Amino acid sequence: MRPRFLRTIFSSPLRAFASLALLALIVIAVIGPAIWGVEGDTPNPTTLNAPPGGDHIAGTDALGRDVLARVLAAGQISLLMALSATAIGVVLGTLLGAVPVVLGRRSQRILASVLSTWMAFPVLLVALFITILLGPGTVTAVIAMGLTMTPSFGRFMQTLAAEIESADYVVAGRMLGIRRGRLFRRYILPNISEPVLVYVTISIGNALLAMSALSFLGLGVQAPNYDWGRMLGDALPNVYTSPWAALIPGIAIVFAGITFGLAGEALASLSRNRGGAARPPRGVPTPQSPSAMETSATRLNQGNESNTEAHLVSGRSLDGEPLLSVRHLSVHYPTSDGWVSPVRDVSLTINRGEIVGVVGESGSGKSVTSMAINRLITNPGQVQARQLSFDGIDLLGIKEKDLRAKLGSRIATIFQDPMTYLNPALRIGTQLTEVLEGRSTRAEARERAIAGLKELRMTKPAERLNQFPAELSGGMRQRVLIAMAQIADADLIIADEPTTALDMTVQHHVLAALRKRCRENGSSALVVSHDIGVLVELCTRLVVMYAGRIVEEISVEQLLRQGPAHPYTEALLASLPTLETPVDKPLVTLPGQPPHPGETFSGCAMAPRCPFSTDECRTVLPQLELVRPATKAACLHPRNHAIASTERQNLDIA
Repeated sequence: MRPRFLRTIFSSPLRAFASLALLALIVIAVIGPAIWGVEGDTPNPTTLNAPPGGDHIAGTDALGRDVLARVLAAGQISLLMALSATAIGVVLGTLLGAVPVVLGRRSQRILASVLSTWMAFPVLLVALFITILLGPGTVTAVIAMGLTMTPSFGRFMQTLAAEIESADYVVAGRMLGIRRGRLFRRYILPNISEPVLVYVTISIGNALLAMSALSFLGLGVQAPNYDWGRMLGDALPNVYTSPWAALIPGIAIVFAGITFGLAGEALASLSRNRGGAARPPRGVPTPQSPSAMETSATRLNQGNESNTEAHLVSGRSLDGEPLLSVRHLSVHYPTSDGWVSPVRDVSLTINRGEIVGVVGESGSGKSVTSMAINRLITNPGQVQARQLSFDGIDLLGIKEKDLRAKLGSRIATIFQDPMTYLNPALRIGTQLTEVLEGRSTRAEARERAIAGLKELRMTKPAERLNQFPAELSGGMRQRVLIAMAQIADADLIIADEPTTALDMTVQHHVLAALRKRCRENGSSALVVSHDIGVLVELCTRLVVMYAGRIVEEISVEQLLRQGPAHPYTEALLASLPTLETPVDKPLVTLPGQPPHPGETFSGCAMAPRCPFSTDECRTVLPQLELVRPATKAACLHPRNHAIASTERQNLDIA
């Protein structure tokens, strides 16, 4: 742990210098008064205003005291005052800015007004007023500076907390009746701690400069005590004859201020880059090592590349490499109870011009899989894969700047929540045409944007280009995202629930437009949905996920001809309602719930809910292997029968 931490610190010159300088300040503050305090306090009439040299490296002051010893001894009180003032500002700023998030809208409005009024007063004026009111002194200066820092801290905390307030997990916590204190400590503070830590570190340097200014003016530390600012004030009368008495404490103030500023920047840099080289969770095989979970289907493809059906179901064409190749992909997130893995050992490929669907219940890992393929998993999430490549480009090893340069708009994404991913400050036309910048003129890009919206049955497409996202309905915003992906002429379109906000009529036209685009341009698509009926209409091959794993991979032709091989896929088909489904009978469901991503199990995750499971299913993890032509299944007892008439009817109606 320590060698890796040290490598991280010293991998950047900025972080290395900030760390060493901060360590030096801490050491001086701890040992300074004990070692140099007596020498710095003892006057010597024989060495008044002595220049640097001899026994006094930095010279002496007007009373013959060693300047360097006084600077080193004053480091403790100077830093403690800055830390104390910052602590007061942080505590009060948190109470005024962040805590109201859990108190209700009325409290937020009142305290926001207090902060706004407070910030209207000049900082220095407030500090001077408080020190004059309470009288000069160390404690007064600390209180004054803490109160002047409070409104800026409060506004900063208010902004951060407001972003977290509307998060789904905070809303769920309120609905579950979690106490306000616990909600604040466990749901709000941990999610704003990193930017707050950076801001606090930088603010300590600012507080140090401000506290020194108050002492310089005679409003801070009073004689016989002294800090760096007091030393500057005492040296001012003799600054022309003995400049060293003012120069050395001035250098100390500047050095400490710069050190805390650089430390804050180093923390920000470390926070931004922490996800790039994070250690994989313990017990999870690394991409370089052989995986203990290597699937039988992978070994089958390696040993029998001439098998036509194996190529068909794996997405690999007989005359070339696939456009997208994913092997043994896993995604992990750290929690207080350890690592959880919403995606486990997923392998799939997509050919040029092929549309592949990913289906499963909520929480099965299908959206996380698509985000991992698209490099959208953010820190602290960790992505591991034996291979993750797009058209021969290693998506895991490529740098961010090279990723944009080499891929550009070759991969397009249609997100499930359009309002989250559309810029509310830009007009629809600007966002649609920016994907064509550098490839088309402004007029051509506008015409293509209008044509793209028109193809998706958007009313008055030319007028929509001048509107903002907030002026459109949810379905319209969804179609804007789909049009944006289509007019980019991307080689691969990753669509996460692309038809969620659309009615059935518009959904049919959107799917037809996507299928037409892939057929005409040779584009490929990975479509994520919980509706297997939608995917059967659109795709040539289906990937069924359960508990983070692929449990079946089957061509649509085989699904319609022979039915699914895995009981879970069979249950998904049976759950589709039809026009003839009795309204007085419940739909077909599976008992129980899918396992939590943090659960570990030795056998099949589906076993507790499967009507065909045996004792063997609960102890042996099934591997994804070819069970019949164009069908892979991770099941010890695959279903091998023609599709039931009710299931076929469900698919036909869907």
